[in-house]
Amino acid sequence: MEQRTHRLTSKEFVGEPVRIEEGYAEVRLKTREEMAVDEYGLVHGGFTFGLADYAAMLAVNEPTVVLGKAEVRFLKPVRTGEEIRAKGKVREDYGKKKVVHVEVVNELGERVFEGIFHCYVLEKHVLE
Repeated sequence: MEQRTHRLTSKEFVGEPVRIEEGYAEVRLKTREEMAVDEYGLVHGGFTFGLADYAAMLAVNEPTVVLGKAEVRFLKPVRTGEEIRAKGKVREDYGKKKVVHVEVVNELGERVFEGIFHCYVLEKHVLE
């Protein structure tokens, strides 16, 4: 399926789409040293959240989709150099509102993050 939204997203800092289907998307991110918050190589949670948000947007895949609310849990730390993968699936479809469940796993298949993303498809672009 063709990517219809968020086409200028940074592959280096937010992720790269792996699969986009109707109501489903997978995105991967190879974490980098620039994402670390300390000398241990702990990746800032904002990068994991950004990956998950991107997967949610692609699961909806409408040009004017935006995030309205997210309920998330960080389950395990992410280290620099790890590849993490987000899987987003539309669980509820109310027309202009979609509820997307997103799970992020590390290279070992361990869940590091999960969340429910409330997405809205607007009549026109949010900045118009």
